[in-house]
Amino acid sequence: MKVDGRHFRSIWLDDDGWTVGAIDQRRLPHEFVVARITSAADATEAIRSMLVRGAPLIGATAAYGMALAMRSDASDTSLDRAYAMLLAARPTAINLKWALDEMARSLRPLPASERVAAAYRHAGEIAEEDVAINQGIGRHGLALIEQIAATKQPGEPINILTHCNAGWLATVDWGTATAPIYLAHDGGLKVHVWVDETRPRNQGASLTAWELGHHGVPHTVIPDNTGGHLMQHHMVDLAIVGTDRVTANGDVCNKIGTYLKALAAHDNGVPFYVALPSPTIDFSIDDGIRQIPIEQRGADEVASMTGRTADGRVETVRVVPDGSPVANYAFDVTPARLVTGLITERGLLRPERAALASAFPERSAGH
Repeated sequence: MKVDGRHFRSIWLDDDGWTVGAIDQRRLPHEFVVARITSAADATEAIRSMLVRGAPLIGATAAYGMALAMRSDASDTSLDRAYAMLLAARPTAINLKWALDEMARSLRPLPASERVAAAYRHAGEIAEEDVAINQGIGRHGLALIEQIAATKQPGEPINILTHCNAGWLATVDWGTATAPIYLAHDGGLKVHVWVDETRPRNQGASLTAWELGHHGVPHTVIPDNTGGHLMQHHMVDLAIVGTDRVTANGDVCNKIGTYLKALAAHDNGVPFYVALPSPTIDFSIDDGIRQIPIEQRGADEVASMTGRTADGRVETVRVVPDGSPVANYAFDVTPARLVTGLITERGLLRPERAALASAFPERSAGH
């Protein structure tokens, strides 16, 4: 996608052919900084610290981390060590394990002398596959937006609610939930996006608003608790969110607060769609509430906030009283019954096992 007219991806292979460049998302929206990843340990820390975040981007970063590990040491021991280290970086997003399994499956049969080139090639393929998947999601989601546009008066915008950042910064390019929005905007449709600020970490206010603004998409940042009010007053035409893991029966695990938006949408008759790249489907589990591990992150993400002062300094301040305990659950699960549909690269699906297995038989095999 574009940053002030210049095309960027969130992660890429540098011109030297071996180091990896990535946008440091911890520094946005106040600073645009490119990080250099030169080892599997760097990739692990980038995932753990949320220098990179978003399920598809985590997977692509892990794939490049495996390639960097092979460049340092292409032995089986190194492969196993890198796999375990990267897998432990974050527990919830299934794309991480999927990408690592893909890399290990392709590398393990090869002699050490062939692993480096193969690792870089396959990591690049995983990145390119993510771009193609998101473009497919964009095309199928665009049809939904076009249907709503046909019901609007001339000049009246299509109002879309998002949660967290499921934009191109969360993927390699295009984004999941934002791909239909970018296609609609670039195609001349009048779209407007309600951007949940998405505490903690404020990925909506810091990342989604940043990327929409730099691409020129009209948007408004709202406090997380505002969505229900907007829906009650018919100010939201549809909600589109991303996901970090979807169970075989269509339960959706996403950034904390997604469940509450789905409840509000259900109560007000607002269509609630989930943009779902197929590597995010976990056919090994059926019950998202019982079976998906919910990451609990550090208290500082809730107790403090970072922003830019009036004189231009970026500062972090504490907003919770000293001594007050903090719980920081990073994700929640939205039951399939609250999801209108899943927007995938192979079309719009009902959130149920039969539909997912039929659309993605190669991923459901063995489960």
